[in-house]
Amino acid sequence: MSEDRSAREDRTAALAAFWNARYAGDDYAYGTEPNDFLVAQAALLPAGLPVLCLADGEGRNGVWLAGRGFDVTSIDIAQQGLDKAQALAKRAGVRLRTLRADLTRHELGENHWGAIVSIFLHLPQRARAALLARCLRALAPGGVFVFEAYGKRQPEYGTGGPPEPELLARLDDVIDELAGCEIVHRFDGVRAVHEGAHHSGNAHVVQIVARKPSG
Repeated sequence: MSEDRSAREDRTAALAAFWNARYAGDDYAYGTEPNDFLVAQAALLPAGLPVLCLADGEGRNGVWLAGRGFDVTSIDIAQQGLDKAQALAKRAGVRLRTLRADLTRHELGENHWGAIVSIFLHLPQRARAALLARCLRALAPGGVFVFEAYGKRQPEYGTGGPPEPELLARLDDVIDELAGCEIVHRFDGVRAVHEGAHHSGNAHVVQIVARKPSG
C-alpha cells in the first residue's frame, strides 16, 4: 500500500470516527427539522426525479424531502448517523435510502439526479472542486444543486462549523467550481442558524442554487 493511500485511508477512518462519535447520543446533533434554506429553495427541485443529499448525517434534510414526495438517497461517512436517519424516516412514515461512503472518492453517477443537496458539508477547496465536478456530471439536465456552507468569516461568530479556515467556503470559488451552470441564487452574508446544539446563532454563510443546462 502506498504512503499516500495509507494516509488517505487514515484520514477517512479518523473522519468517520469523529462523526460516529458526534451522532452517538440519543439526541439528534443538529435537530430533526430541515435546514431552512433548503426549505426555502425546495420549490426549485424538479418533480419526479431522485434527490441526493450529501453528508446528510442523521437525515433531517433527506427525511423532510422524502415527506414531500421525493425519492431521496442520503449519503454520509458515518453509519451511526445513517442508522438514526433510518429511525427518523420510520417515525415520519417515509422511505429513505441511505448509503455510507466517502464523498471525496465516491462516484455519484451520470445525468441521474434531479437535485443534489449539500448543506454544511465542508471540504478543502481542491476536494470540494473535485466533488462538485462529480455532482455536475451526476445531475440530470436541468437538475438543481443546492449549497450552503459556512463562509470565511464564520470564526468571528463561533456559532458552528469547522475551526480550520481551509474548510470554509468563498462564494466566488464555489461559483467558479459550478462553471456552466445558471446561478439561480447566491448569497454571501450573515444569517441566524439554529440547528440543534452545534449550529446556534448568527453565522457567516455562503449559499448557492445552480441549475445544470437542460440542453
